[in-house]
Amino acid sequence: MAGAPEKNNQRSSTTAALRAFLLRHGAPLYFAWKALRFWPAGWRGFLRARKFRFPPVPLPSSALRADAAPAGSGATPASTNPLQAFFDANLEGPGIWKWQHYFSIYHRHFERFRGREVHVVEIGVFSGGSLRMWREYFGPGCRVYGIDIEESCNAYAGDNIQVHIGDQADRKFWGRFRDQVPRVDIVIDDGGHLPHQQIVTFEELFPHMAAGGVYLCEDIHFAQNPFAKYMAAVSQNLHSFEYFTESQDMERRLSCRTSPFQAWCESIHIYPYVIAVEKRHTGLSEFVAPRHGTVWEPFYGDLQTADMRSANPESHG
Repeated sequence: MAGAPEKNNQRSSTTAALRAFLLRHGAPLYFAWKALRFWPAGWRGFLRARKFRFPPVPLPSSALRADAAPAGSGATPASTNPLQAFFDANLEGPGIWKWQHYFSIYHRHFERFRGREVHVVEIGVFSGGSLRMWREYFGPGCRVYGIDIEESCNAYAGDNIQVHIGDQADRKFWGRFRDQVPRVDIVIDDGGHLPHQQIVTFEELFPHMAAGGVYLCEDIHFAQNPFAKYMAAVSQNLHSFEYFTESQDMERRLSCRTSPFQAWCESIHIYPYVIAVEKRHTGLSEFVAPRHGTVWEPFYGDLQTADMRSANPESHG
């Protein structure tokens, strides 16, 4: 039976090579076919989510703010959120109009920029109050760039606040803006709210943003919103898995080279009416999945079987 181990090794090697070939060449075709076959799953998810049963939530009483953060929710209470405090105190002068739940979202993503040099772009100046809010919130190192199509918004320029007049759906406008403002850390798109405007703005500004930046688009209203669908498709790029490698080195058992989008987009967050996209502080070249441990079930090929044998030598003659 001396030839049995050699045959087993040859069979294992062939199996491993076949698996690698199928993963390398078959997986992209397989998942493309799956995407077409299960296209209705997106529609199913939309409908089923509307039928989920959750405990009823009563409307807030007049004594309770609609944005009050319940215990354990992870949201920032209004009493400790500087943005909420600024809004609450802004009873006169340039106006601010926001959904109340936005303030905890802002604070969650923007707090780390406070007290630093930060360059903030807000599309949609309207009545100018939020430009002042950002300047106050981030501190003296903040530079705010307001974007609006209305010439009258120039009146809200001031200390550390610039106003640029242009159409956010105009790619040439954004080209000129990038030349004038080479650094952008935060983008708040509160402009025209039309999908084609939001799409152009994202495509023109997100790649331009500084490392570690945050892109936030708000007022994404209505289910089946086209911009929300666009961003859902954008988010699929976070799951790219085309350039992977298997290794016998357990610290690099599986690794995958990042796509350009994965290298710089860290995460995409979805909230009611808001999508926030965070950029990495440094580019990421690969994802790595180490394997630690000695006992493995034989569900994933010969390596696991070998690991089990090495961990349980008494069970093998």
